[in-house]
Amino acid sequence: MGLFSRKKKNRVCVIGLDGVPYTLLKEMAGKGLIPSMEKLLQSGHLHQMKASLPEISAVSWTDFMTGTNPGTHGIFGFTDLWANSYKLRFPNYLSVKEKTFWDLLAEKGKRCIVINQPSTYPAKEIKGGAIVSGFVAIELAKSVRPLSYLASLERMKYMIDIDTMKARQDPDFLLSDLDKALASSRGALDLFWKEEWDFFEFVITGTDRIQHYLWNAYGDDANKYHKDFIGYYQKVDAFVGELVASFQKLTDGEEGLFLLSDHGFTGIEQEVHLNTWLQQEGLLAFEIPEATELKDISADSKAFVLDPNRVYLNLKGKFPLGTVDEADKKSLKEEISRRLLALEYNGRKVVRKVFDIDDIYSGPLTAKGPDLIVLSEYGFDLKGAVGKKKIFDRTELQGMHTWDDAFFWAKDDHGADLSISRLAKIIVNRFSEE
Repeated sequence: MGLFSRKKKNRVCVIGLDGVPYTLLKEMAGKGLIPSMEKLLQSGHLHQMKASLPEISAVSWTDFMTGTNPGTHGIFGFTDLWANSYKLRFPNYLSVKEKTFWDLLAEKGKRCIVINQPSTYPAKEIKGGAIVSGFVAIELAKSVRPLSYLASLERMKYMIDIDTMKARQDPDFLLSDLDKALASSRGALDLFWKEEWDFFEFVITGTDRIQHYLWNAYGDDANKYHKDFIGYYQKVDAFVGELVASFQKLTDGEEGLFLLSDHGFTGIEQEVHLNTWLQQEGLLAFEIPEATELKDISADSKAFVLDPNRVYLNLKGKFPLGTVDEADKKSLKEEISRRLLALEYNGRKVVRKVFDIDDIYSGPLTAKGPDLIVLSEYGFDLKGAVGKKKIFDRTELQGMHTWDDAFFWAKDDHGADLSISRLAKIIVNRFSEE
């Protein structure tokens, strides 16, 4: 990694490892499988952290970069609904209603470089700095600001993400594409690291990908891809080790260094189709038998779900076919929550908790979001698809997100019961020490 001599100053470096669970990181370090991160864990504090609700990257990374929750920043999921409609829309970085902490730092004269940050597409200028969007990003040209960096990234064939659709069907392709993406990340790191900066962030998303498609390989020594799973983590560990060493050279230590994930992970026992469950409970109906979209919803419906676990009451005034009165809202939420908490699969409880949005979100946009968020027990991957015949089903996916097993590493101890939305303040406060 190319470096040049420069005056020591207060700097912050954030390394994001998408989807890496606290428990897995601690276990692999304890086994000596990831020596660079093992050394880091011994020199600072590893916190078990709660992700966003819902526990998905689109929301969790936005919680992180704004220091707020969906009721304030306005991102409730990878999908949302157009106002007074059942038609899906796809929010992006332009939909975020709150400033990111790096924008606030830039306003104070700090030069910020943010690389492969999920949920920042299309890229927006950072005053005096640079950004390269992470997933979900469609075109590289719309992912890079300023555009002066585009040609260099194109020459190195920079990869924002792997081909996830092909990877989920072909483990060998997955592993090959993960290696290409990591090599691509190294090229981008070399390009931007040598720039002058105060805040630098780099996110690796391959950890999330390998866990979705090859989670079972880690815990099974006989699995064909067991060594490949560990081998990929060791490549990521080497990448992190090199980045940490370079930061230490700049700062003479690890103050200002932070690592985090946006959610945890566990294996899937069953996928659970919540709209199908609502239909069987008599709370959701469609105008046509083979409906696959919410636009075909019937006026007889009291509730529906958007991916992965967001329950919306079919409220009058909010939706065109709304049938639920505001006066009945509380009792209906309580009824749905009670029924969900009673749901079982082979004698196992499926739902761990149902959150009322009024208890977990705050801000002027709260009413635009769902009414309930369903948190499953580990192993039950909640889905919001329409048109599924069975409540319980399985696909080729092996791993699912978890809410309470994300991680945050810092030199200092930041206490228990940490949530990802608190990190922005921790990071920004680092500059207040100047």
